[in-house]
Amino acid sequence: MEKAVFGAGCFWGVEETFCKARGVKATSVGYSGGVSENPTYEDVCSGTTGHAEVVEIEFEPSEISYEELLNLFWESHDPTTMNRQGPDIGTQYRSAIFFLGPEQERTARKSKLGAQNNGNYPGPIVTEISPLGPYWLAEDYHQQYLAKRRLVRGI
Repeated sequence: MEKAVFGAGCFWGVEETFCKARGVKATSVGYSGGVSENPTYEDVCSGTTGHAEVVEIEFEPSEISYEELLNLFWESHDPTTMNRQGPDIGTQYRSAIFFLGPEQERTARKSKLGAQNNGNYPGPIVTEISPLGPYWLAEDYHQQYLAKRRLVRGI
């Protein structure tokens, strides 16, 4: 098993997207890329911690590659909007790839260049590519949020 960490706006929808992918065995949502320890949702939303809302993905590389996860990442959000996805605005909603090691970094940078050159985006891709620092697990009520809401509503 390997892990990948992406920020692509509100983590609820990002997690939902990756949960459905073949080869993804587990996901969790949390915060990364900031300066404070053990931030809360309220801390992150204040814009003072520097954290992004992220999804941590545990995947089986024999079933889905990191490159395929990156393709899903590019398809799932607009990487050309700085600190924004749809109506959500703030640094916590930035587009970010947090790599775990030099191979992931190389693959992410190559993938970003390919995404920029494929002509699918109207402007430059602003996605941050950084090493993964501390990953702080979000509060329990954020985990699998959309799936839980469907169960409650009977959908």
